[in-house]
Amino acid sequence: MEGTMGYVYIFGTIIFTVYGQLVLKWRISQYGELPDGRWFEKGWFLLKLVLDPFVFSGMVSAFAASLFWMAAMTKFEISYAYPFMSLSFVLVFGLSIFLFQESVTFAKVAGLGLIVLGVIVTSQSL
Repeated sequence: MEGTMGYVYIFGTIIFTVYGQLVLKWRISQYGELPDGRWFEKGWFLLKLVLDPFVFSGMVSAFAASLFWMAAMTKFEISYAYPFMSLSFVLVFGLSIFLFQESVTFAKVAGLGLIVLGVIVTSQSL
């Protein structure tokens, strides 16, 4: 069970990271672009974002991911654990297609395939 907990920590990191990225994209896209105006306008815009409950939950999720990552670092070498973080790219890509209708290109799919292959090869090194 002890060895299993390391993987729970890694995948907790991934899940919280993916949630944070997707919720931030969802809510921030509803607010539009950062204003080109003065620093006050940019600051006010960012403050409104931070006060949005979903954006705030994305920030809390990033903090939770950090806690899970610290726990994972107690179980694995970073050179083994870090490639698993690349799986967050795969999940964000896949979910963004369905949630945000983002484009799918051969280059993106090929790149993600290489990432997955890299994770498989690296995971064999433990």
